[in-house]
Amino acid sequence: MALHRRVGLGLLILYGVGVMVGAGIYVLVGKVAGVAGALTPMSFLVAGIAAALSALSFAELAARIPESAGEAAYVRKAFGLGWFGDCIGVAVACVGVISAAAILKGGVGYLSALVELPRLWLEISVGLLLGFVALVGVLESLVFAAVLTIVEIIGLLLIVGAGFNAEPVTSFAEMVDFGSLLHGGVPMVLAAALLAFFAFIGFEDMVNLAEETTDPVRTMPRGIVGAILITTLLYFLVAIAAIRAVDPVLLAQSERPLALVFEAGMGWSPDTIIVIAVSATLNGVLAQIVMAARVLYGLGRRNRLFAWAHTTHGKRGTPVQATVVVTLIIIVLAISTPIENLAQVTTYFLLCIFIVVNLALLVLKRREPTPAGAPDIHWLAPATAIIISLVLLAS
Repeated sequence: MALHRRVGLGLLILYGVGVMVGAGIYVLVGKVAGVAGALTPMSFLVAGIAAALSALSFAELAARIPESAGEAAYVRKAFGLGWFGDCIGVAVACVGVISAAAILKGGVGYLSALVELPRLWLEISVGLLLGFVALVGVLESLVFAAVLTIVEIIGLLLIVGAGFNAEPVTSFAEMVDFGSLLHGGVPMVLAAALLAFFAFIGFEDMVNLAEETTDPVRTMPRGIVGAILITTLLYFLVAIAAIRAVDPVLLAQSERPLALVFEAGMGWSPDTIIVIAVSATLNGVLAQIVMAARVLYGLGRRNRLFAWAHTTHGKRGTPVQATVVVTLIIIVLAISTPIENLAQVTTYFLLCIFIVVNLALLVLKRREPTPAGAPDIHWLAPATAIIISLVLLAS
């Protein structure tokens, strides 16, 4: 049975923002600060530019080829190699599963401050709960995620306000110290940007909802661009607020770095921000479950190895078997692997996927005209995205 088209522009943007915000800013801002120090905002800006360039490519490709397992479909059409497209599709599903495990692990780090249960049981129970929500239906999942996204955005704005209200430990001049960049700071900023890039994971997931989106040729590009712009602005402001309010060394040592920022600026208990951080990470895990299951569903359309995943619930229209398998793998990874390892592996995988997808767009643009209604991105955007992705990998 086919997936149901029930997702409009508003829900799509909130889905994109939610999965990106839930993908690491609450957890990894401290790790980025530990590498880049006062230049942390610049690392987030570099990561945001790299993500935005690839997002433009995804926007055009999503309008050209509006299918689930989008990346696999793009590569298959550009290079005419079914096996290569399937490999990219599997890699995309792996990114979703591994990043969800990292987010789940980070979210439980916040949740454990509120709930006195062993982390193992928290990771298992939260993972199963989110898998169940994903099974209920895509519209229900995205409405639930949209509510969490609004809570996340309010939380980040509170943190920005707290950071700007706190006594500064880092001046704005130190955050834009081009002298330090010229004297060995560039490798440091790029290395931190590689970590920061993890926090932008999610916009590429949006294309896998193409078969459940109303008017995907018009809606998908607008949704992707809108989500990446909102997220980049939020992250840049949060990074400035965090470095201004708390010493980077303390941020790097904390499992709940943004709670420190909130406490420093407001003088209140950090419990409010901890609750919001838990909401954000839950949203990130849910979005990745939804995405990875759709990728497997799309792969099952053409590859017999994944035929088991190309089935949906008769009433709900959700890929049940794919969702169950994805949820179980996420839980196993979360309880067995350190968060830094999960984040690094995710970023490496994703940068390689971005290189291949941007190459696919360059091939398609050279070979055939842009379809009516689809955005026509200048070839410099995917070419620059490839270069930046290579630089981040090398860093």
